[in-house]
Amino acid sequence: MQAPKSEQKEQVVSFYDKFAEKQQKTGINSRHLSILDKVKAAGLQDNHRILEVGCGIGTVSHLLATQVPNGEVLAVDISPESIEKAKVLWKSQTNLSFEVSDMSDFEKKGKTFDFFVFPDVLEHIPVEQHLRLFQNISKHTHADSVIFIHIPAPRYLQWMIENEPQKLQVIDQPLDTGDLVKTISATGFYLEKMETYPLFFAEKDYQYFIFRAAKPLKTSTPRSKWTVLKERMRIRLKYGLTK
Repeated sequence: MQAPKSEQKEQVVSFYDKFAEKQQKTGINSRHLSILDKVKAAGLQDNHRILEVGCGIGTVSHLLATQVPNGEVLAVDISPESIEKAKVLWKSQTNLSFEVSDMSDFEKKGKTFDFFVFPDVLEHIPVEQHLRLFQNISKHTHADSVIFIHIPAPRYLQWMIENEPQKLQVIDQPLDTGDLVKTISATGFYLEKMETYPLFFAEKDYQYFIFRAAKPLKTSTPRSKWTVLKERMRIRLKYGLTK
């Protein structure tokens, strides 16, 4: 991934070094818990290895680590101050480690991860760097790897830009769904699920994506006839289709 221009990178690092104090005061909130819940639903197992990108002070990292007692979480962030705070806050979790990285130089030769978690960070990374970012990610994947991305819904973030810009971070850009899917698909993944949903506001302020490694299907497994029949009956009853 092409490194950010030095001036821009210094600005970003400075912002998040200061932002770390605010994160510590906030603690665990509904967004963190929602991310955990959706990662678990995507198939996280207790022995999985997770790479979390943009961990801040490790709030989500901590939650993820509780769910992989036989696995491990490596969490990275561009902010040295955030990483230092994270190391102190979560030092008792032996399956959780932290590193300073903007992912431009990330390299763990021979190491793969089961899950890559982006907890509201991708909107803060310039779009022109996304392809190289996921090319780096692809070096650490295997045939069953999953990418989980959680971001503000672009329509809602655009509203924030126009109406409450003072609440935004140093880089906060709406991400086009089509462009995001195209970029990640180009690095060997396919989109399994995407949903825009309400978290703090009724206007559906967040969305998440689940991408899986695009390995070819080796078989075709029919669902049981009873399962298909029950589903058909449920829909008929729901809409009063008696004939």
